[in-house]
Amino acid sequence: MGVVTCEFEVTSPVTPTRLFKAFVLEGAKSVELEGDGKPGSIVKINFVEGLPFQYLKHMIGRHDENNLSYSYSLIEGGPLGDKLEKISYENQFVAAASGGSVCKSSIKFYTVGDYIITEDEIKALIQRSEVVYKAIEAYLLANTDACN
Repeated sequence: MGVVTCEFEVTSPVTPTRLFKAFVLEGAKSVELEGDGKPGSIVKINFVEGLPFQYLKHMIGRHDENNLSYSYSLIEGGPLGDKLEKISYENQFVAAASGGSVCKSSIKFYTVGDYIITEDEIKALIQRSEVVYKAIEAYLLANTDACN
C-alpha cells in the first residue's frame, strides 16, 4: 500500500459556519449510522440526485465545531473503485479576507497493493470533491434559511 498526500482549497461566498453545518451536520439526503457518532463510528451518506456519487461510507475521525474542522476516511463507495483502499480527509472552514469562506483540505490517498496513483487521477478525484462542495454551496445560496 502506498500513501499520497495533497492539499487544496476551495473558496465560497457562504460563511464558514453554514458550510461546516451543511457538510458535517445536515448535507445529505439520508444518513445511516453504525455506532454512537463518535470517532470510529461508520456513517453511510446517501446523496440527492445530481451529485457524482449515490452514496459514500466513511469512518468518523473528529469533528471540532469550535474550529469548524472535521476529519474522516472514505472506506466505501464514491471514487474508491479497486485501486484505492481509502481516502482520508482533514477539512477546515475559515473566513476569507474578502468575505465568505475558504475550505482548506488535506487528502491522503491509500492505494491497494503496489498501485501508484497518477497526478491526473488525483486531479480528477479532487475535481469530484469540488463538484460535491459546489453543489452544497449552490443549495445554501438558494436556501438562505438552511444551516443557520
